[in-house]
Amino acid sequence: MEELSNEEIKKRLLKKSPKAKLETRGKIISFSCIALIVLVVIAIFFFVASKGLATFFTDGVNPLSFLFGTTWNPSAVDSNGHPLVGALPMITGSFMVTFLAAIVATPFAIGAAIFMTEISPKIGKKFLQPVIELLVGIPSVVYGFIGLSVVVPTIRRFFGGTGFGILAGTFVLFVMILPTVTTMTTDALKAVPRHYREASLALGSTRWQMIYKVVLRSAIPGILTAVVFGMARAFGEALAIQMVIGNAPVMPTSLTTPSATLTSILTMGIGNTIMGTMENNVLWSLALLLLLMSLIFNIIIRFIGKKGAMKG
Repeated sequence: MEELSNEEIKKRLLKKSPKAKLETRGKIISFSCIALIVLVVIAIFFFVASKGLATFFTDGVNPLSFLFGTTWNPSAVDSNGHPLVGALPMITGSFMVTFLAAIVATPFAIGAAIFMTEISPKIGKKFLQPVIELLVGIPSVVYGFIGLSVVVPTIRRFFGGTGFGILAGTFVLFVMILPTVTTMTTDALKAVPRHYREASLALGSTRWQMIYKVVLRSAIPGILTAVVFGMARAFGEALAIQMVIGNAPVMPTSLTTPSATLTSILTMGIGNTIMGTMENNVLWSLALLLLLMSLIFNIIIRFIGKKGAMKG
């Protein structure tokens, strides 16, 4: 009887409780979801890469000619019989509107974030935050229509030309990325410990000295992350920028001449080509460039985040 009771005790001790079984199921479901996400991401990369690399391996296009060529006309060839698929005008246009929009948006975002966190948190939370959340929810096509109806005619009136170009795209993207950069900058400022502010004021700093020399400097990694995140958002924007930039695949000579970005050429041409043709493959190559740039932006964000964590 004693041996049986001991065995029974062992079985009960080794038997999983209902909570342990529930935890195991939860882990299985979580790992399954993570594995599914990883597989989807890998499948997307593989699909886009297989289509994009076909330009170089199947159609025989020189990668250097593709990246640094300045003439975009996939249906034509040069005197040597090589297709005219130089993507440099679109790459240049994408980087110009992205960097200019980030340069314009950053001071406004930092100013709004300082107002909401340091100067008047109550007013900021009551009025500014709802406005910013409203801007985030506006569809891209609405921004494009506003740019087409307001920004382009204004630029045409003051600077001449058609009004389409890098400058119009910069203003539209500036408004589009401002809520994102402002929200993330506000979170970065709120993350600065309160005792930093109290110690600075206790040492005799004025309010503005405390904000500039303590709060902003402590939040630099978070602010940089916000700016890079906004740039990633701007670089991948398609519809709104297509409506105001002019969609001319030529090297931009000024901010007010029609230009093009990777996304604008993609959205215009992808529905007008046949799958498997060289004209279609080069568009997939542009998509591959966009995907790689998105990956680079994510790597930069993670690098800044790690640097900030190490500094903290």
